[in-house]
Amino acid sequence: MLNKFVYGSLPYFRIPPVFTGLWAGTRPDAYRADMKILKYFTAGLITFIVCIFCLSAGHAQSKMSQSAGQAIIEAIRITEPLNFCGESVPLADPDVRERLERELLVSLDNNDEIILWLKRANRYFPDIEKTLKTKSMPDDLKYITIAESSLRPLAFSNKGAVGYWQFIEGTGTRYGLDVSSDIDERRNVYKATQAAIKYLRDLYALFGSWTLAAAAYNMGEDGLKSEILVQKVNNYYKLYLNQETQRYIFRILAAKIIISNPTKFGYVLSKDDLYSPRQFDTVEIQSSQPVSLHVIAQAADTYFKIIKDLNPQIKFYHLPAGTHQISIPKGSATAFYERYDKLMAEWLALKNNSVYTVKKGDTLTGIAARYNVPFKALTIWNSISNRKIAPGDKLYVFSDSLKSGSKSDNSVDPSP
Repeated sequence: MLNKFVYGSLPYFRIPPVFTGLWAGTRPDAYRADMKILKYFTAGLITFIVCIFCLSAGHAQSKMSQSAGQAIIEAIRITEPLNFCGESVPLADPDVRERLERELLVSLDNNDEIILWLKRANRYFPDIEKTLKTKSMPDDLKYITIAESSLRPLAFSNKGAVGYWQFIEGTGTRYGLDVSSDIDERRNVYKATQAAIKYLRDLYALFGSWTLAAAAYNMGEDGLKSEILVQKVNNYYKLYLNQETQRYIFRILAAKIIISNPTKFGYVLSKDDLYSPRQFDTVEIQSSQPVSLHVIAQAADTYFKIIKDLNPQIKFYHLPAGTHQISIPKGSATAFYERYDKLMAEWLALKNNSVYTVKKGDTLTGIAARYNVPFKALTIWNSISNRKIAPGDKLYVFSDSLKSGSKSDNSVDPSP
């Protein structure tokens, strides 16, 4: 292929005039023979140069690959003492070292996840660290959030664990978190951190070790107590546990090692690369009926999305009846209640003028079509997730073609 390419290019080859004189007066057949030799010589020379280039590139690539591999080997070689919450990690034990190296390699194989760890840690760790310090708890406990959720508020496991600290519902409610059909405080980093601290303190009191407390946080206190009792061992590193818990402490340690010294592993982020902590004001909202989040957003002079982002514990499109502490953008608390009261009054008036009474034979799909509103919007306005309705039911339908009582006040956008 190379020779064919070279030969095909040779008709465009031009001999400098100084050489053309060498063939002056020679026979045409001799000239053609010499030209043929020149072509082969040129092709051979080009082939030789290309081969040398390829060999050099291959050698450089091989050397680069070896260097990258060696860098990883050097990076996971832990020579200094290591501890978790002040408890020494027995790196002299070959099994412990092997398990730690495995988790380091697994983590380092996921570059995008590590970058997100580093970016999110700048947003969430300061508040977690402050709370841990206030409660006289070890700072290393913050790395549990990396192993559990990678600091994702909506993280959800197949076992039903939710949020930054991955509480299951029973444990979350036991430690004061509101977990209901409308609110899930496991997704609120501030409240979930308070609950996690209480739980971990109780686990430490039970097991007398932060390492065992963290293991119990993962597998449950009853499960760990059973293994300790049966195996007659109360040292995490010597216990035979389920695979997830056997790896759990080492995943936390890997996160600690990488986040504590990211440059060692090739991650150099500037201050501008990091995610900033969220700035917000807190307001208290009391209501005897659900409040649409778009009303709160307008009162805070912001958008629906911002309210959802600042309050991930709110699961749907409205705040349920009751008393709630809500985060709104920093600086928007001024005159919030004045705007809120006005907008809420307008919203209630609009709702009262937008009531439809379900009749026999009605369906949600049919009602949506009749009043030219999206079916999905109809279910959101009425907080219903299925198509079952019965005659006499009252539905909110925000449509100009529906008239209920006095003329609707459209000064507030009804869509959540």
